Amino acid sequence: MRQLNIATHSSAQKNSILTRIATRAIVLRGEQILLLFTERYHDYSLPGGGVDEDEALQAGLVRELQEETGAKNIRNIEPYGVYEEYRSWNKHGYDLLYMKSYCYRCSIDDELGDPQLEHHEIQNAMRPVWVNIYDAIAHNEETIVNSDKKGLSIERETFLLKLIAEELVES
Repeated sequence: MRQLNIATHSSAQKNSILTRIATRAIVLRGEQILLLFTERYHDYSLPGGGVDEDEALQAGLVRELQEETGAKNIRNIEPYGVYEEYRSWNKHGYDLLYMKSYCYRCSIDDELGDPQLEHHEIQNAMRPVWVNIYDAIAHNEETIVNSDKKGLSIERETFLLKLIAEELVES
């Protein structure tokens, strides 16, 4: 899979590193993209998340996409690229998180089922939405500049959305 980016946040110090492997789903319909809107952070992100130990990447992608969006009949899964990042992490005895996100394009049925969100996702008021990709990019850019609510993943998500719009959205 091609390398999309390696980002090291300015606060990152490489001492005690926690490695996390994740997948991200790219589901497009023209300029519409299936994203998660998180009220707490006021941002859009690709569906996906951590891959369980001994879980294949594509199996993790399917599980996360189903859980977070209620997607049905996930198919035509194709590798898109890998985004790597280092960021500060002050939990569980680690001071640095190394996140490797495997991004995949895929198709789903038109109708979404009920998401099976985790407790923290419900607390953060996360919900799946179909949104115009250019509107999502503009919204995230506005949040980056003007919001003190933004989360640590917004730079990754905005980078990926811009790349997807440039390379995959049909004009």
